[in-house]
Amino acid sequence: MNIAALKTDIAGVPIEEHPQIVQQKSRDFYWYSPVLKRQLETVKADIVASPRTPDEAHLVIGACFKNDVPLTVRGSGTGNYGQAMPLSGGLVLDLSAMNRVIEVKAGTVVAEAGAILADIDKAARPTGQELRLFPSTYHTASVGGFIAGGSGGVGSVRWGGLRDVGNIVSAKMVAMDGSHPTVLTLKGRDLNRVSHAYGTTGIITEVEMPLAPAIAWIDMITAFPTLEAAVRHGETLTAADGLLLKNVAVMDAAVAPYLRRHRPYLPDGSAFVVTIAAAFAADDVAALGEASGGEVTFRSDRVDMAAERLPPAFELSWNHTTLRALRVDPAITYLQVLYPQPDIAGKVMKMAQLLGDEAPTHLEFVRFDGAVGCFGLPLVRYTDEARLDAIVKLHEDNGCPIFNPHRYTLEEGGMKQTDPVQLNFKRRADPKGLLNPGKMIAWDDPDFDYGRPYLFPSLRA
Repeated sequence: MNIAALKTDIAGVPIEEHPQIVQQKSRDFYWYSPVLKRQLETVKADIVASPRTPDEAHLVIGACFKNDVPLTVRGSGTGNYGQAMPLSGGLVLDLSAMNRVIEVKAGTVVAEAGAILADIDKAARPTGQELRLFPSTYHTASVGGFIAGGSGGVGSVRWGGLRDVGNIVSAKMVAMDGSHPTVLTLKGRDLNRVSHAYGTTGIITEVEMPLAPAIAWIDMITAFPTLEAAVRHGETLTAADGLLLKNVAVMDAAVAPYLRRHRPYLPDGSAFVVTIAAAFAADDVAALGEASGGEVTFRSDRVDMAAERLPPAFELSWNHTTLRALRVDPAITYLQVLYPQPDIAGKVMKMAQLLGDEAPTHLEFVRFDGAVGCFGLPLVRYTDEARLDAIVKLHEDNGCPIFNPHRYTLEEGGMKQTDPVQLNFKRRADPKGLLNPGKMIAWDDPDFDYGRPYLFPSLRA
């Protein structure tokens, strides 16, 4: 690794070497996990480069290849699993300055990877269109980071996840295969080479995303006397094909104290469902809730959101729920659970009974291939790593797979096995293994035993 030669080769591209700024740019929201906080606390790059144009990005990538400098690409750093943390040091490629919305077309939008999702929506809305999907970090997350590190989020109740065919139209990707790197445009199944690959297979510089007709949305909260009633209502809403919904989240009564601004709308002891519904569907959502024994306690069209300083409903959901809990109790962490069909409600209630107040229930309903699916993001009252591992095992022993947010590798986060498509592509696109080292176990150890945790060599000390 020759940083001095690298700096000469990229003269003219903005760089940063101030230790505190480099450290800040070397981190994401890894601290959601006490395990990752311990493991990754000392991770830091040597230098940060912030290209302003594709040509500058290509120059930096080629120079890193020439000088054997590891490269970790970064968007806004809103990921939770250490995806954008440089385990081998080297260079962090900060794409936040490559943030142009290039073109809004009928049905799609083309944007540079550093464009913030909210800004893309702002550009699309005058044409009567909006993004299909976004994470709860909508106001700060970049579209490239969403594709490289995310999987779905708000909108998944209707559109599914990012890996579902059609939810990404195309991506322009730069390989790290020479001093003059190859630029590829990926479409269709080829998108799996870079989608949710943590930047280990190439650097996304431009994307085309599908748009949906822009809708007036209403945030709603429906309270229920029991958690089971709330879960079944969430499943009913998701299965109602005629309802136009943006998000359906279900939470146990124990979650209410963490949603402090909405606390007046959350009756003590009640489980509740947070729904984002099209304005024309809101009355139907309310009627379904009341028919199931619920009470609508909040509708955003009936309050002054600005005067009450209420955040939008999507900032109560997904990992914003965890963030709000962490602000009240720093000892809280979370898990990512899949509650598979059949009998989602039965599985949820089984885990709720087994864990009680140690892991209050938080669910996000989605669509899997047109059918109702359900992810859990329970708020875990953390004690130690042994107990956390035991809670993971308890879920898996009861038929509820875990996508472990306390691991920083692609495989341990959910696949539990090598993704041959991504691995084979990386061999061609990153022959020196310089792209985000340590995040793809199969590159470092093809025979790794997934029955034990993986630790990258730079972290073993």
